[in-house]
Amino acid sequence: MEIAGKVFIVTGGASGLGEGTARMLAANGGKVVIADMQVEKGEAVAREIGGAFVKCDVSNEADGQAVVAKAVSMGKLMGLVNCAGIAPAEKTVGKNGAHSLAVYTKTIMVNLVGSFNMIRLAADAMCKNEPEATGERGVMISTASVAAYDGQIGQAAYAASKGGVVGMTLPIARDLARNGIRNMTIAPGIFGTPMLFGMPQEVQDALAASVPFPSRLGTPTDYAKLAKHIIENDMLNGEVIRLDGAIRLAPR
Repeated sequence: MEIAGKVFIVTGGASGLGEGTARMLAANGGKVVIADMQVEKGEAVAREIGGAFVKCDVSNEADGQAVVAKAVSMGKLMGLVNCAGIAPAEKTVGKNGAHSLAVYTKTIMVNLVGSFNMIRLAADAMCKNEPEATGERGVMISTASVAAYDGQIGQAAYAASKGGVVGMTLPIARDLARNGIRNMTIAPGIFGTPMLFGMPQEVQDALAASVPFPSRLGTPTDYAKLAKHIIENDMLNGEVIRLDGAIRLAPR
């Protein structure tokens, strides 16, 4: 699939991995719809890349529908990259008692239900596309995490949500195969995102040093490079790719 001239939705596109991906797609001639809760930042990035912004809670059906409608109005919707997510940290039983059920539920709703909500709505629109020369009508990329496999202390909610994203990758790919739509997932390791940059510098340095090679934090550009390859390589389907410098997370 060629990126140029196609329309792509990037959730969480106002910052971090999503912003890096949105900028990559625009630089390669794609038309980008940024779906995010950060209005000011999202609108600014959209202006810079010549795209569009739609305020969106990915777990809300109406919001998701509005994003897809905007994308379809701009041309041939051929891609969705799910980068929206939250990462709370809380132990199953901590100093203040049992893990908040509200926090657990919200994490599942945003990271897992939100990813599926956008996939199902975008796929419904893509099914109506005229296929490319490869037979493709679209491609989906979701974001899991190495925490899906190596969840640390305090990551029960986060790891469960990302484990769900991993678990639905293959069945969705199988569901959509007859429609010519691929479904993939990237599982990043320790990446330099706004959330991580809020930590003390010594903590950031220690995290970077824990990556076997290259011993640094991953960047949005690293993520965007892999997303680009997935989009362009039509044999990639139904798989989760760890993008982590060979790290395996310790308990804490």
